[in-house]
Amino acid sequence: MRDHPRSHPQSGETDPRFGSERTNRLSGTLFVVATPIGNLEDITLRALRVLREADLVACEDTRRTRALLTHFDIHKPTVSYYEHNKLTRGRELLRELAAGRSIALVTDAGTPGISDPGVLLVREARAHGVPVVPVPGPAALVAGLSAAGVPADRFVFDGFLPVKPGRRVNRLTALRELETTVVLYESPHRIVATLGAIGEVYGQVELVVARELTKQYEEVVTATPAAHLERLAAGPVRGEFTLVIPASKSARVEDESDENPEPERG
Repeated sequence: MRDHPRSHPQSGETDPRFGSERTNRLSGTLFVVATPIGNLEDITLRALRVLREADLVACEDTRRTRALLTHFDIHKPTVSYYEHNKLTRGRELLRELAAGRSIALVTDAGTPGISDPGVLLVREARAHGVPVVPVPGPAALVAGLSAAGVPADRFVFDGFLPVKPGRRVNRLTALRELETTVVLYESPHRIVATLGAIGEVYGQVELVVARELTKQYEEVVTATPAAHLERLAAGPVRGEFTLVIPASKSARVEDESDENPEPERG
């Protein structure tokens, strides 16, 4: 998973950073393939088939993806596509698609385009008339939300919060005002600062912290920010985190009232 790309063209437009060249006839296909976030048993049969049939696999870290492919006895060429080479490599991949080659786009874990630069390649492929086919599967935000026990009929996913403390607090304040469930990602290096900021903005909210989802040491814990910080202080902070912050109690009560109106009395 990676931070949101800073800017993207509007739908249907071609990003000038990729160049303005268009190809009139395209026969290649870009497959957006979700891969396990930890437990390899979570890969789908369709994902395995697409990875076997694709001409090329574009991935964040070729070493990690090759290990995944080797585990399933898949032998395909891989090429790196990540935040720092997304423009130059993106142009190369578009040329491969224009030549009729099929490409499977994967991320290190989970679904491409969710907090990683895959969204830029997908947008450019569509703008150039390349068929884009989603191959759905694991996503940490869905896994965390499903196990949180928090209303999810409406929620906001905001990826990684800003690094700077002031911007982080401002963003959390804006999210709190939405009065809905919020899902965030966080790294082990910033989880303590993020929990502190959540406590500052939300007070003693009972939020869910999910760590190492689908892996051996998976844990999903509901507690206040202060309690989470106390627990994390007991040892080294490891693993990737998914945070689920419920809407305020007043917002939940209002929603329940709307969904279950009192019957009319005659």
